[in-house]
Amino acid sequence: MTISTPETQSMKLAAELPAELKVAAPFLTTQSWGSYTPEQHAVWAELVGRRMPQLREHACREYLDGFEQIGLRVNELPELTAVSARLAPRTGWQSTPVSGFLPADAFFEMLAARMFPTTTWLRSREAMEYTPEPDIFHDVFGHVPMHAHPVFADFLEQYGAICARLTNARDLERMGRLFWFTVEFGIIRQDGEVKVYGSGLISSHGECTRVLAGGCEIRDFELDAVLDQEFETGAMQPVLYAVESFDQIYEATKQAEARLG
Repeated sequence: MTISTPETQSMKLAAELPAELKVAAPFLTTQSWGSYTPEQHAVWAELVGRRMPQLREHACREYLDGFEQIGLRVNELPELTAVSARLAPRTGWQSTPVSGFLPADAFFEMLAARMFPTTTWLRSREAMEYTPEPDIFHDVFGHVPMHAHPVFADFLEQYGAICARLTNARDLERMGRLFWFTVEFGIIRQDGEVKVYGSGLISSHGECTRVLAGGCEIRDFELDAVLDQEFETGAMQPVLYAVESFDQIYEATKQAEARLG
């Protein structure tokens, strides 16, 4: 009989890594799902319960479909291996546990390998409204449902592969803006309405409510404008960019590669 220990889990994890995943390897970890407390599951349930009524009306249909497809549950924290087991057959993506915030090169390497870096800690009840660093609620609830959509999945892999090849700091800064105004704070026009898909809007009731109420300027997505648009990570966003389809950001990423580097 083989006894599972943190050491054997780490060895198994290393054996399953893509051969090309080198920079990010030291940051990978395992999720100890059984260690979450009833209070943490209750906090997750409250966070999800707060967001879903608004998202059912104002999130894009691809996010809502993905939420069901990857098997997220309202009343308990997600088990990342189970999420990946449902996600991988659809788009090849995995929700991969990491120890915390990753350096840029490790982050891009993981995206290029279709492995989304996922933190396993959860904010406390006292910090339910906002946490400066991503937690499992932001990462899984906010991001991962979109990875079940084939075009968005291809876009995100392509983005990681392009950024992994860039060496110029100015080019990386501009590509960071593309990520910010799509993956983090993306909006899309569907059925004559503005719908949200960026994780910063999906996971934040205050920011999302403000955007839907007309509290920021919404401009048509235009690549050069996005690449030049500065932003502050800790502030409410004064301007966002609406796409007409996810094919638009996939093509924009290819155009950005041709203009940079």
